[in-house]
Amino acid sequence: MTRIIQSESSAKTRLKLSKSILICIRELMKQTEVTEASKDLAAFIVLALREIHSGIDTSVEAWEKRGYWVKADRFRMDWEWSGRSAAKLQQAIMQDDWASVAVSIIQIAEKLSSVKPPSRNSIEFWRGAFQQLGAIKD
Repeated sequence: MTRIIQSESSAKTRLKLSKSILICIRELMKQTEVTEASKDLAAFIVLALREIHSGIDTSVEAWEKRGYWVKADRFRMDWEWSGRSAAKLQQAIMQDDWASVAVSIIQIAEKLSSVKPPSRNSIEFWRGAFQQLGAIKD
C-alpha cells in the first residue's frame, strides 16, 4: 500500500472550510423559504464542521510532541464548538426545525467572525450535501 501524502496543512483546510461555511451562511440568509438548496446549504455546514472537528487532533500533534500541552489544550478548547455545533445543527435539520437551524447558523457565524469570506462565489459546491448527510449514520 502506498503512503498518502497530504499536500495541505490542517490549518489551510480549516480556513478553506471556514470560508465555505461563511459562503453557505450568506447564501442561506438570502433564502426566504425552505427549499432543497436551503437543506443542501445547511447540510454542507454540518459536513464542513465535522471535517474541521476531525482535524483538531492533527493540528495539535506537533505541539504535544514538543510538550506544549497548554497551547494544545487551548487550541482544542477554541475549536471544540465545531463538533457540538455540527451535531446540534444536524439534529435540527433532520427534525425540520428551521428556527433552531437559524439560531445555530447565527452562533456558527459568530464563532467564525474573524474569517473573511470571499466576496464572490460562482460555484454551488454545496449541492447534494443534504443527501450525503442523510446517508451518514452517526
